[in-house]
Amino acid sequence: MSLAASTRSTLARASKASSIRALGSLTAVRTNYTLPDLPYDFGALEPHISGQIMEIHHQKHHKTYVNGINDAQEKFAAASSPAEKVALTSLIKFHGGGHINHSLFWENLSPTNKDGGAPPSGALAKAIDDTWGNLDGFKGQMNTALAGIQGSGWGWLVKDKSTNKLSIVTMPNQDPINTSQYIPLVGIDAWEHAYYLQYQNVKADYFKAIWNVINWKTAEKRFA
Repeated sequence: MSLAASTRSTLARASKASSIRALGSLTAVRTNYTLPDLPYDFGALEPHISGQIMEIHHQKHHKTYVNGINDAQEKFAAASSPAEKVALTSLIKFHGGGHINHSLFWENLSPTNKDGGAPPSGALAKAIDDTWGNLDGFKGQMNTALAGIQGSGWGWLVKDKSTNKLSIVTMPNQDPINTSQYIPLVGIDAWEHAYYLQYQNVKADYFKAIWNVINWKTAEKRFA
């Protein structure tokens, strides 16, 4: 399955799961998740994001989230009491959110010799201009929001499903975007594992550099 198809499937399952109120009903949507392939080589985003970071990020961190959600769901299905199930829901949220967020994140990136860094066009470009004045205005607001995250989390450009308006949303830890309200267009990982090997404690430089490999073509498709 392609990364795009895997992401759509994962988001659909996540949206369905979020609407389930009875804990026991979660077993009805239990499935095994798999680590999606990257659509580019680990070193393809250099010098902006090092190949070492990309390899560890994908092969270690994302893989851990995939293994974690599968293990948590298996234990949830086997749990014999409500207390056991409640204790496992935080693990399902954390690892499931990590899998969803990273599956979207890889699609958001592209080498500079392809679509990486090329500015958005069409309806999305107009919506950004209408909201923030221009692309640089948006980037500045997004980088400020990212810098303001305390600890670990994510920054997202989202489209409100009811108003079609754009906004910036930050989420703590691996909490995923509420897809019943928003369409996630661009997500930026603000966890230390996404940048520390290369940028160390100067995370602001990472937030500036990543725009050179953002794939706005993917964002345009999500916006549409």
